[in-house]
Formats: sequence, structure tokens, C-alpha cells
Amino acid sequence: MQIVIAIAVGLALTQLANLATTVYLHRDLAHKAVQLHPALRSFFKVFLWMSTGISARQWAAVHRKHHAYTDDPEDPHSPARLGWLRVQLTNAVLYRRSARDPRTTERYGKDIPVTLPDRLLLNRGIIGLAFGVAILVWWLGWVPGVVAVVVHTLGYIGLGGSVNGVAHTFGRRPFDNSATNVTWLAWLTCGEGYHNNHHAAPTSARFARRWHHFDLGWWFISVVSRLGLARVRHADVDTLVARTSNSVPV
Repeated sequence: MQIVIAIAVGLALTQLANLATTVYLHRDLAHKAVQLHPALRSFFKVFLWMSTGISARQWAAVHRKHHAYTDDPEDPHSPARLGWLRVQLTNAVLYRRSARDPRTTERYGKDIPVTLPDRLLLNRGIIGLAFGVAILVWWLGWVPGVVAVVVHTLGYIGLGGSVNGVAHTFGRRPFDNSATNVTWLAWLTCGEGYHNNHHAAPTSARFARRWHHFDLGWWFISVVSRLGLARVRHADVDTLVARTSNSVPV
């Protein structure tokens, strides 16, 4: 029973990390499609530090570079150049390689300030991960805690690889770009599977184009915006595409 609980905890952590990634790192920090309340930003930032070891500034910089050079030689993780399977299996390595290049952060993250907590702790991912693992082991015990860590790690890294690999290779392309829409992946990544829509309108806080499409990230933003904890910049893919490009949905 303890192992079942540990697996459930690991899967829940993966989904919470996916929600924090899509809402805070992706839609807020990288693309400024939504502006979260500072308290909500801080919560997500610390949670991701402990659950993934990610530096928010580095993540946003690498993602912006991906949009600037999609499928070009400078793209940090292009399945068109590297093959989708390599991106799927080594996405975390490809991300780290680009994130460790100071030129990436200096160019694509120059508008994101480095705070005192960043300098002291939050840019030191290994410390955050150590805290996260310690909490799980204290809560669940050694073996269940390690099981939860393994399940969460494999789930988060695997789904991140799928967004960059699968969702640039398989699926539908209603707009004229190399990303794809993969419905089952959207269910598992809080809406990130609607990747073709996102590349067509990067500043839209809503990735889905229909009310019944599963975009948990957008549903969360809708709720917190009504509570005064977020301010949406744009939220309509089709309207943004019509304004900014000649892409035509099919």
C-alpha cells in the first residue's frame, strides 16, 4: 500500500510541476501572456526549485531561444535536426547544455532580474532538489520516498521531452508551423500538447482554441484571474494569428 501511495504522490507532483511550468515559466515568464501576482510567482518558483531544480530565468531563456530559432541549427532541441527520439530521451541534457551557456541567458533572459534569493539559493538547483527529496523521505519513509522521487523525475522529464519531441513531429498542424497538436499530450501536460496553437500565437495565455479542449493551465489562469491573482494579456489564438501573420487555420 505504501508503494501505491508513493506512486500516486510522484504522479501528483509531476502534474503540479507541469502546471507550474506551463502557467509560470511558460505563459508568464517566457512569453508574458499572463502576469501572475508576485505571491503566486514566488510560490511556483520555489516549488519548481524543490521539485525540478530548474532556474526560472534559464528555463525562460532557453525556451525563448527555441522560438527564435525553431528547427534552425541554433534551436536547443529540434527533432527536425536531431530526430524526435533523441529529443524525447535526452531533452533534459539538451536543455542543460543550452542553459549553461551564459550567452543564452544574457541574450534571452536579460529582462528577467536576478534577485537576492536567486543568488543565494534559487539558482542552485541541487540544493532545491535536496530539500525536495528530504521532505518526501521524511513524509513517506526511505523506500516510498525514493519511489515517489523516481516516478516524479521520470514523469516530468519524459513529458517535457514529449512536448519538444512528439509535439514537433506527430499530430495535427492547423497553423503553418512545425509544431503539432497532440490531444493526449495536452491532457498529460496541462495544455502543452496544443503546441502548434502555441507556436502560432506565443503570447496567448490560452493554448486551446475550443472551450472543450483540455487546457488545465488556462483553466487555472481563468480562476486565479477572477480572484485578482493574475492579469491576462491575450487569450485567443485565432485572433492573435489573424493580427500577426498570414497563417490560416484548417
